Amino acid sequence: MTEHTCQLDEGLADFISYIASEKGASPNTIEAYGRDLRSLIGKLKTRSIKSFQDVTPEHLIAFISDLKSADYAPASIARGLIAIKVLFKFLKREGIVKENTALFLDTPKLWQTIPTILSVDEIDTLLAQPDVSHPIGLRDRAILELLYSSGLRVSELCNLLIYSVDDQYVRVFGKGRKERLVPLGKKALEAVDNYLTHARCLYDSKVEQHLFLTRQGKPIDRIGVWKMVKKYASKANLHKTISPHTFRHSFATHLLDNGADLRIIQEMLGHAHISSTDRYTHVSSAQLQNAFQRCHRRYESQ
Repeated sequence: MTEHTCQLDEGLADFISYIASEKGASPNTIEAYGRDLRSLIGKLKTRSIKSFQDVTPEHLIAFISDLKSADYAPASIARGLIAIKVLFKFLKREGIVKENTALFLDTPKLWQTIPTILSVDEIDTLLAQPDVSHPIGLRDRAILELLYSSGLRVSELCNLLIYSVDDQYVRVFGKGRKERLVPLGKKALEAVDNYLTHARCLYDSKVEQHLFLTRQGKPIDRIGVWKMVKKYASKANLHKTISPHTFRHSFATHLLDNGADLRIIQEMLGHAHISSTDRYTHVSSAQLQNAFQRCHRRYESQ
C-alpha cells in the first residue's frame, strides 16, 4: 500500500473517532458506517484513487450504482449515502478536501435528531462522580466542569495548553484556527486550579505543554475523554446516550433557558452562523462576560 492510499485509511480512522467521540454515535452506527465506508475505500483503491481529494462525483455515483446492481436493500443504500455525506462533510471541515464532493447527493438531512440534554440535577450528579482525592479524579472533575462551563468541543478541550486558562476565560482555537475567549465560572476555575496544583504538577511541564494528560503523561485524546464521560455517566446511573458533546448541548440549552441571547451563545460556542443564511455576528468580550455572569447557573462572583 502506498503512502497516498494510506491517507484514505487514515481519513476514515479520524472520521470514526469523530463520530464516536464528538457525535456520540452508537456502536451499531459506528460499525455500519465503518463497514460501508471501508467498502467505498476498497472501490476507490481499485480505481487507483490516491486520496479523498481525488474523489469525484462520478466515483461516488459508480459506488452507489454497484450497490444497486448487487441488490442491496433500499435502506442499506440510503445508509451508505448518508455515511458518505457525513464523511465528506467531516473531510471538508477538517480541511482534508477543498470541496465537499458528496454535497450534491440527495439524501435526508443529517444529524437532525433532537440532541440529548442533561437536566440541572443530572449535570450536578455527573460532575460529582470523580474521586477528587486522587490525581486522575482531579483531572476528570476539571475536564467535566470545563466542558459544561464553556461548551467546548472535545477536540478543543484536548488541544488546550497549560496557559489557555486564566482567572476569567479559556482561550480556544476552534475550527479554522479561529481564536475565541469563553468566560468560565468559579466552579470550573476552582476545578482547573486544583488539578494544576495537585495533579498536573506531577508531570514535567517543560516536556508537555498540554493541559490535560493521561496517566502516562501524554495529551489526552477524544477517545480518552469519551470513555471517561461514559464511565461517570454509568456510575451516576444516567440512562441516556451521553458523550462529551452532551455537555455542549446542555451548556447552550441551560444558557438559553435562563435568558441568554442566541447570538451570544453562538459566539461562545464558536459557531460561524446561527443558521446557513444568518450573518456571523461578533460580540465583544465584555458582553460575553456580562451575559455569562447573568445567565450561567454555575457562575459565582469572585
